[in-house]
Amino acid sequence: MALISAEKDNAIQAIFNRTKSVIGVIHCDAFPGAPKYKDRPIKEIIENAIRDADNYLSGGVHGLIIENHGDIPFAKPEDIGPETSAIMAVITDNIRARFGAPLGINILANAAIPALATALASGADFVRVNQWANAYIANEGFIEGAAAKALRYRNQLRANHIRVFADSHVKHGSHAIVADRSIKELTRDVDFFEADAVIATGQRTGDSATLEEIDEIRSATTLPLLVGSGVTPDNVCAILGRTQGVIVASTLKRDGVWWNEVELARVKHFIAAARPVLEEK
Repeated sequence: MALISAEKDNAIQAIFNRTKSVIGVIHCDAFPGAPKYKDRPIKEIIENAIRDADNYLSGGVHGLIIENHGDIPFAKPEDIGPETSAIMAVITDNIRARFGAPLGINILANAAIPALATALASGADFVRVNQWANAYIANEGFIEGAAAKALRYRNQLRANHIRVFADSHVKHGSHAIVADRSIKELTRDVDFFEADAVIATGQRTGDSATLEEIDEIRSATTLPLLVGSGVTPDNVCAILGRTQGVIVASTLKRDGVWWNEVELARVKHFIAAARPVLEEK
């Protein structure tokens, strides 16, 4: 496979000290200013995030992504207030200090610059950016790729140690404006724009990318590949056999829905199902 950008060290190995990783997502409760926020004390929001982190890590996941998923409907990056980054940084710092696990930040929707600031302030290791290259029509409207501004901002902060995990053919939107470009080419663009890892997703939260799509993305880049939605105990071995990691949440929540709390028993069952592939040399 021809190289698209300069070779990098393997971000999964560097962050998680292993070749394949399971990453749990903490869907934070709604923050002040969001439509679903109901005067809940910030302390309670932090405690709920710590509870989910404890269940994930006690069950065997290898790292976490902290996400403002309670802030539905998500705002465009330019409409996200500084309170979001401030609260995310406090939550992340609390989790890092207590558990010491690898951590990532995802600020929705597509807020790469606030995510980088949060990661630097809280000691997180990476950020997830859903639309890194090109553009698409999301639920929030027209979303442009964040790479050019975000990489310049990261360099200004002297924060180049913070890795970027970027989606290819991101969920929750239409790619009609780049429909003349294949998933393979969209993935090559993510690589060319200096992402450190690529994420494949389905159409929406809880939907898995198909094995065919995973294979197509895999054929386009030498970067580490993760699947970021729809991974379950039933399909995790097939997916991890093709990738370097999975990002998982809904299937580990009570009743299998994203807005409920993480259940330790579900996490342990998932890790047990994934163990045959995780332990491969």
